[in-house]
Amino acid sequence: MGMARTAAGRLRHTATAGALVVALFGAAACTGTAPGGPTVVGGAPTVTGAAPTVTGAPTDAVTSAPPATPAAVPDVLRFTGTTLTGAAFDAAQFAGRPVVLWFWAPWCATCASQAWTVAEIAPKYRDTVPIVGVAGLGEQRAMKDFVTEFELAGTTQVDDRKGALWKRFKVTEQSIFVIIDRTGAVVHRGFLDGEALSARVAALAGA
Repeated sequence: MGMARTAAGRLRHTATAGALVVALFGAAACTGTAPGGPTVVGGAPTVTGAAPTVTGAPTDAVTSAPPATPAAVPDVLRFTGTTLTGAAFDAAQFAGRPVVLWFWAPWCATCASQAWTVAEIAPKYRDTVPIVGVAGLGEQRAMKDFVTEFELAGTTQVDDRKGALWKRFKVTEQSIFVIIDRTGAVVHRGFLDGEALSARVAALAGA
């Protein structure tokens, strides 16, 4: 009798366990999730194609600019000389730039009145429109005193006591300005007062 009850109990226990298993699988089939976490459908995403190729140089790459071609020296600037300080002078250095040649004499009152304007504007335009004095018709000592008196030491002054440059540019009197543009053409030969000289130089610098 006792053995019969024991067997019956085992059967009930087995049946109960089976029912629980069926119930669990039934719930899984309804919700679409397995016990313990979500169901992962499919594999990991597939990466197709090669890595993108970077072409061209970096945007911040520095490229070397080609060297500038030296300006051709026009015939009008093919002359040399010596400054009042004894330095060698070569007008070819002004090729490609406008330049003003100022022909003056140390005893000339008109030259003295123009000297202040030259001393004032020449440093400002040294790199754009150089002004070069060409001293003649006098002694070197008097020329140097003139330069000192009118504070022209910062401006190139060519010693032309022999008159070679005066003849080259057909200058027969003082004070004369010869203006040469950047192409080597003589665009002015004659007298200029201080105001007119300042205006001409400023215009050349802005051209």
